[in-house]
Amino acid sequence: MSAATFSATLKTEPGYLDIAANAHGEEKAFLALRALERTVTNSPRLVEVGPGGGSAVAFLASQLAAGHHRDKDVHLTVVEAPGVVSVSLTSALEDFSRVGTCDLVTGFAQDLADVVGEPVDVVTASALMHEVYSYGDGYRGLHDMIRTIPAVLRPGGMFAYRDVYAVKAPSLHDRVVQTYSALAWVRFLRMFLPQYLREGTHPYHRSADLTVFRQDSRIVPAEELRDTTSALVSAPVGIFREIQRHYITLRDHLWRSGALGFVPYLEGPLASDWIDARHGHKRVHYALADTDWLPASQRAMLLAVSERYTDHYTVDGDIFDECTDIALSAFLDLAGRGDEACSEIWESWVTREGRETYAYMTLDVLLAAFAVSSTEARQGERTVLMPVTVADVIQRDRAYYNRYLRRNLPNPLKDAKQLVLFSNIPAGDSRSLGEGMRCLQQWCSKAALARVYSAINSGG
Repeated sequence: MSAATFSATLKTEPGYLDIAANAHGEEKAFLALRALERTVTNSPRLVEVGPGGGSAVAFLASQLAAGHHRDKDVHLTVVEAPGVVSVSLTSALEDFSRVGTCDLVTGFAQDLADVVGEPVDVVTASALMHEVYSYGDGYRGLHDMIRTIPAVLRPGGMFAYRDVYAVKAPSLHDRVVQTYSALAWVRFLRMFLPQYLREGTHPYHRSADLTVFRQDSRIVPAEELRDTTSALVSAPVGIFREIQRHYITLRDHLWRSGALGFVPYLEGPLASDWIDARHGHKRVHYALADTDWLPASQRAMLLAVSERYTDHYTVDGDIFDECTDIALSAFLDLAGRGDEACSEIWESWVTREGRETYAYMTLDVLLAAFAVSSTEARQGERTVLMPVTVADVIQRDRAYYNRYLRRNLPNPLKDAKQLVLFSNIPAGDSRSLGEGMRCLQQWCSKAALARVYSAINSGG
């Protein structure tokens, strides 16, 4: 699959960028605002790569309008892939133009230096690297992009990055065992994983990465998993991260499409109606959809445990999740049997998102990769991308999703986002390099630290 097909067609379907990829603006812009606080110039230049529906741009505009950084004249450049259009991004740029200056340019992340031209103060991106990895020549495309960033930043500039938290393990290749008992998860495993391993861009190709499925103590092919008994799976921990993330993504997609018979409010104030925010317990607001295959009994039971709220319904989040999994299980069964409507929805999701690799680096590997690859950038003055304070590395747990996962899997992986603010440190700045190395010690192994030390002191 070419990058052009991915960028211009699959990710620009009506509603994807403007709805599905247009949330969490505060979190996406959090480190960019922190970076602006550190910039010493009164006219900072900020670049956002891959803005999606513009939620980060809109949040930045709102913060500047509220008086944050009022002493600075911020210029924003938004870099989007060719052919990608978003109505909500256009609206967000209009909002930003009232508090600063901005422009929209097209190009790919790997070519950022050519697209942006002169060095800037801050570069920010969210969930960019897994797309570059999945659709931009794997690890080669990923490291090419990392090498581009120092050439775009001024010495001392910052790169603010947010993506899916990987796992707490030395390597994504560490083998673990997971049990799947819930019907919807077994059906999803049977339909999704063989296709992902066969067609997706992923690093699990070693002989030790073989995924082994057992039912009733017998090894079985994934395609032959039965619904009537639990599945015991042995695989690299990274594969289980992919299973979890893709299941959650499919669930969100089916919610938005209305295919399950109900559409929850996933954005806006009604999406944050917490019963107990700390423990991820929500009150879900939803509307009924026009789906006609949802059994009348399921709809009647859902309404029986819900309450009317103006023009829609509300229900306890735990109950809603149970209803969702029952409906999702029925959907997967129909899709697997070749039902035309369900198969079409399943295939559209698989084509657009089912082959992506979400988490491909642990924090240890990620930080080391940025530091090492940045020393290889083509530029006059060598620099190194590293966080310089412990507060520059942040993990934000997804309490709602973690609550759901704990109720469905015996040993789920933590669902979270990781945010890192990298500083572009000149190789001759020994004080800042020392701060960066001390910071890396908090997360990196001795082997990773040795690689970084060697890259900095040997010229890359």
